[in-house]
Amino acid sequence: MLFTYIDLLIIVNFFHFETIHFEIIGSSIFIIMKYSTIKYRDIANGEGVRNVLFVSGCTHHCKGCFQPQTWDFDYGDEWEENIQEEFLNQCEPSFIEGVTFLGGEPMEEVNQKGLLPLAKAFKQRFPEKTIWCFTGYTLEDDLLKEDGKAHFSTTEEFLSLIDVLVDGEFVLEKKDITLQFRGSSNQRILERNDKGEWVTWSKKMR
Repeated sequence: MLFTYIDLLIIVNFFHFETIHFEIIGSSIFIIMKYSTIKYRDIANGEGVRNVLFVSGCTHHCKGCFQPQTWDFDYGDEWEENIQEEFLNQCEPSFIEGVTFLGGEPMEEVNQKGLLPLAKAFKQRFPEKTIWCFTGYTLEDDLLKEDGKAHFSTTEEFLSLIDVLVDGEFVLEKKDITLQFRGSSNQRILERNDKGEWVTWSKKMR
């Protein structure tokens, strides 16, 4: 079997150049997600004690972003099977309430493709635990619409596995440090109700 890694420069949002890694196996090409860091037993990025994965790559480039180094799709390390298994093993303790995906931008196409297998494996092993996801895209316009900026072949299935979605770009002029799990007042915390509809998170305090 042929294993080759190539760097492919692609144009993102007309003006941004980013590097994405591909793995060629035979005649098939697989996109390889990269990640910047993992934080175990974190309490700042979602409800309860959580394991948090920060993926690499973001085309929003928000003014005042707290970690602009993660805009680069080539930043950090490749997400590999052994890392995923360790990440899942770290979710075993009963006090771990779930996992959180941040970035970078989890909803970039390369990251959706990389996170979907992880989300599916997590829900299979821990159906009672939750997945939180932070995205700069908006649910209705960018993710749900078929012509949305971040609507891809993986989006519907990926969204179906997410329990709580924090959406909207960080807007420096609307920054508010008193907000719960958000950086600016335009951002929302959403969850699915019993009918499968996205609504405001029931535990939102501010």
